[in-house]
Amino acid sequence: MLQILPTHQRAQGELRVSLGLRGGRTVLRDLRQQGCMKARFPRVEGVHETVTLNTSGGVAGGDRLETHLSVEPGAAAIFASQAAERFYRALPASAPAYIRTTLTVAPGASAEWLPQETILFEDCAADRVLSIDLAGDASVLGLETLVFGRTAMGETIRHARLRDTIRIRRDGRLILHDAIRLDGDAGVLDAKAGANANRAMATLFHVAPDAPARLDALRAACENAPAEMGASAWNGMLIARILAPDAARLRATVTLALNLLRDGRPLPRVWMC
Repeated sequence: MLQILPTHQRAQGELRVSLGLRGGRTVLRDLRQQGCMKARFPRVEGVHETVTLNTSGGVAGGDRLETHLSVEPGAAAIFASQAAERFYRALPASAPAYIRTTLTVAPGASAEWLPQETILFEDCAADRVLSIDLAGDASVLGLETLVFGRTAMGETIRHARLRDTIRIRRDGRLILHDAIRLDGDAGVLDAKAGANANRAMATLFHVAPDAPARLDALRAACENAPAEMGASAWNGMLIARILAPDAARLRATVTLALNLLRDGRPLPRVWMC
């Protein structure tokens, strides 16, 4: 007798957003939305803001999500997510969720990549890559945040499969390759060389001609912050890693850092929701 194995619904989505200059203002040039990936464009003063949405309600094993963003010469843009993303439990035999985001910033342009937190659930499986391609005089300020279980709910991550990679190229040359990997046992988070028993982590990066000059001010601004931070700068790039026992203290410290690096401009409105 032929046995029919059950199939599971998987989310697929693709988003393409292109922004350029018209009459001295940054405007939408092109938009493509497919599947569960969407974009919204709130009316705000100042820099053009794009808010990305995953309408599937979270990420599960086997999902495939792709986002392609481009900022044309001279334009300035902010990209944020509507809410915190969730990586849910995957079936043992499931392929990991496939998540790819590419951001291209043309000569004289600037971009900010400011998604909200990514929350990991027990037994999640995800392979995520953020790739940024910059022209030599372009600039980018970006952030990726991982929360290993919701501490307010008493959650502890003991097992997860995660590949989380940030790659930045300037004029085609790789200047940053930052990779975080969990292969099943999440006990590495407790190690001093891991997360030192912290349950929330952020990687903050700023690539611009004046980025290294901001290092001392960033360290001073976060010296008494509720989370631990280490920061370095070299070759036109500033990188900070922030660790905290929970998402609330992490966000408070990230907000201090962004306030400095963004010269006091308010965070995207969705961060306040």
